[in-house]
Amino acid sequence: MPQAESALATVEPTPNAQAKSTPNEQVEPTPNPQVTSTPNLRVTSTPSPQVTTTRSATKSPTASSAAMDWLALALTPGLGPTRSKKLVEYFGSAEAIFRASLTELEATGMKAQSAQSIATGKSAELAQDELGKVAAAKAQLVSLSDPAYPAQLKQIYDPPLVLYVRGNVEVLAQPGIAVVGTRHPTPYGSGMAERLSCDLAIHGLVIISGMARGVDSCAHRGAIAGKGKTVAVFGTGVDVIYPRENSRLADQILGLGGALVSEFPMATFPAPQNFPIRNRILSGMSVGVLVVEAAEYSGTRITSRCALEQNREVFAVPGNVTNKNSWGPNTLIKQGAKLTATWEDVWEDLPMQVRLALEPLQPESQSEGTASLFGDNAELPPHEKQILRLIKADETIHIDELVEKLEGEVSPSEIFAALFELELAGKVRQMAGKNFVRCF
Repeated sequence: MPQAESALATVEPTPNAQAKSTPNEQVEPTPNPQVTSTPNLRVTSTPSPQVTTTRSATKSPTASSAAMDWLALALTPGLGPTRSKKLVEYFGSAEAIFRASLTELEATGMKAQSAQSIATGKSAELAQDELGKVAAAKAQLVSLSDPAYPAQLKQIYDPPLVLYVRGNVEVLAQPGIAVVGTRHPTPYGSGMAERLSCDLAIHGLVIISGMARGVDSCAHRGAIAGKGKTVAVFGTGVDVIYPRENSRLADQILGLGGALVSEFPMATFPAPQNFPIRNRILSGMSVGVLVVEAAEYSGTRITSRCALEQNREVFAVPGNVTNKNSWGPNTLIKQGAKLTATWEDVWEDLPMQVRLALEPLQPESQSEGTASLFGDNAELPPHEKQILRLIKADETIHIDELVEKLEGEVSPSEIFAALFELELAGKVRQMAGKNFVRCF
């Protein structure tokens, strides 16, 4: 306080000198509000609000202080999940990193670009701007220190610092299985992905996939058909639906209590390098990975390798050895993956604690027999049974071929009517060009 009074003593002569030489009307509007009427604020209050407001400007009432610090770390150039985790371990917390000086930051060996971004407050500004975009998209932030962060994902070597989530955050903590495969599946692959996902969702498992074309989309649709929950992990910003034709699918996922998840900032476009990066999240969030169809150089190999590195179970659906899409799962089976034909093959290999947790979610009416890919068709009319026997699950058949094979036994009009009924019953599916394939 003595220093403050001496500072005021040096300031006061200037306005007093002006007061003697000018009228009082000129003195009151300018110097008096600054010096005489608010002397205490000039010395004791003004500096501290400047510090606190700049600190609070990087925070938001909608996000915790810890979440903002983790977000700022994630947006700092030159830092990744692994380096950021080491920094947090060194300083003790994410908040302590942003209290450190530039010298202390550079002493850790981080890049100069990263240290300057943190020390100058640039990272905090980026986090504040990002939070506005998150709020506009009605998304949420789940940081690595948040209790809602998936426990399974936290166990991997390089978990994302922050997850952007649209939808039900609680579903991230529930046991789930990742279903992955090619973007160009055969009718057999599409049917198996949808059927297995539906059955597993009915029995309480969350279906996790990437919402890409092909097997991923089939897995999500299967979970939706089973009225279960499913999580889509994006390789884009959580506000960017890719591919665009899956916009309706995303709405259905959210409508049934699922979630859309991404580690990438808002508005991130679908860059090719992002999708292999996100694959570790698919396997990391799950208790196991189910591979349906994948060619030799498919990105699915990355997911299955991540699953093995993360000590997750790997399941594979066997395929036709003459089909290139069967190379991936058949090779995995040779290397020790569990051959999977029905949901029970997955269920019996789940960890005991997962099975116990899912026990209350089991459907009330379960058949006592073993699970089968082929339902009981005893209730079908004779014509529909006859047609269904000619339609295979692993290849399509054209309607003209059906008419030709059943010539003299079933009229074309009866074939058309039977196919319509079978399609409504979910027994067959019409593909492009009047081709039909059997559903599982």
